[in-house]
Amino acid sequence: MADIKKILCAVDFSDYSPMVADYANMMAKCSGAKIVVLYVAPSLSQYVGFHVPPSSIESFVGEIVTGAEDTMNAFVKENFKDLGVEGKVVTGYPAEEILTICEEEGCDMVVMGTHGRKGIDRILFGSVAEKVVKSSGVPVLTVRPH
Repeated sequence: MADIKKILCAVDFSDYSPMVADYANMMAKCSGAKIVVLYVAPSLSQYVGFHVPPSSIESFVGEIVTGAEDTMNAFVKENFKDLGVEGKVVTGYPAEEILTICEEEGCDMVVMGTHGRKGIDRILFGSVAEKVVKSSGVPVLTVRPH
């Protein structure tokens, strides 16, 4: 079996993020791995051309990140009681950031949720999980909501 020393647990703070955390916890306990919990705040840089001053967008993104860091601290405390866990908040496109942080941190596995979108929603919004699965150099465990 593969040696798993570090797991990237990507969350979106939705109602079923604790379920994703449970799977990351289980994998870490079985392998003795450390966990990096990641939340990717949306990058609003694509809206700069829509008559919104860049300083307003940067300020808004800063507020989102500050709120997400507070949420991350609470999420880690509540869902990862016994383990040495690091929480990270970054901005950007979720699939790209998950893959980048995974590589930078030297993670051996990714655990993440999937919203299970179908039809037109999937065409319009794409699938972060699908992009990560197709591009990741490490195993990816996807967790579907009930």
